[in-house]
Amino acid sequence: MRSIVYTLLPLVLLVSLAAFASVLGYGLLQITGDFMPFNKVIGKITLLLLLLSIFPLKKILKFSWSDLGFASRPLFFKQMGRGLLLAFITLLPVMLTLYLLEVHVWDDTRSWTAGKIVGKIGLALFFSMLIALGEEILFRGLLMTGLRRKMPLIAAVGISSFYYAALHFLNSYSQVPFEQQTITSGLLMVADAFANWFNPLFVSAFISLFVVGVFLAVIRIRTPQSLGLCIGCHAGWVWQIKVSNDLFNINPQTDYLYLVSPYNGVVGPLVSVWLVVAMLVYCRLRPVSDRSHCAKTA
Repeated sequence: MRSIVYTLLPLVLLVSLAAFASVLGYGLLQITGDFMPFNKVIGKITLLLLLLSIFPLKKILKFSWSDLGFASRPLFFKQMGRGLLLAFITLLPVMLTLYLLEVHVWDDTRSWTAGKIVGKIGLALFFSMLIALGEEILFRGLLMTGLRRKMPLIAAVGISSFYYAALHFLNSYSQVPFEQQTITSGLLMVADAFANWFNPLFVSAFISLFVVGVFLAVIRIRTPQSLGLCIGCHAGWVWQIKVSNDLFNINPQTDYLYLVSPYNGVVGPLVSVWLVVAMLVYCRLRPVSDRSHCAKTA
């Protein structure tokens, strides 16, 4: 019974924050005017509230930054660098395969200069680092550490990876004209966003992102205080996907379109299979360095 409660607590928190974000979003638009679609305002406020919740939850659960996986500052930055390298080793073969199979084709409708490409790459890296930092503290730091203290390790990995994957599909595609918006409009959008979890179009992408979450959890488990490694790897993956989406288009005529999902044109069956293989290789090459310590802090 307790395990069920702990499993559902993150969902309760997420629903509560999303509902609160819908109210805040409505108030914000009433003050500022129609500067952004209502659904996007709710999504961004929800994400901001999630990130801000790290600090009170860390205090309530009595976690130190070390408990969440942070190493000393010099080691943390070294880990981030190694994580970026690991990201290229694990995802670049997928990107090259998709290009060689002509699933990804060069976008020749846009004019590129060396300066523009460098600028895109730099900006993509900056935002990728921000995304990875927030998500890794939340999922491989706070959530997995909290669940690990209440249930077996495999359950903590599975549940944290499930929520990690699910968060990517918490989107509402409903549109309400500014003049017709009420405080309940946001709540209906939140309900629509959670219903999107059951959209069959995203099943392969969900599985793929679940495998991504498990892979990052394995990294976190097998090396104590390794959150920097997870952040670097996560950022490197997001970076490659962002750059690819800027420079390439999805070829709808290819016979290999089934290898990717409609979610972002990269995650899908190919990524799932490849990362499972990469995970097995990683576990083989990198044995657990301190099982008792990992069991306590992971």
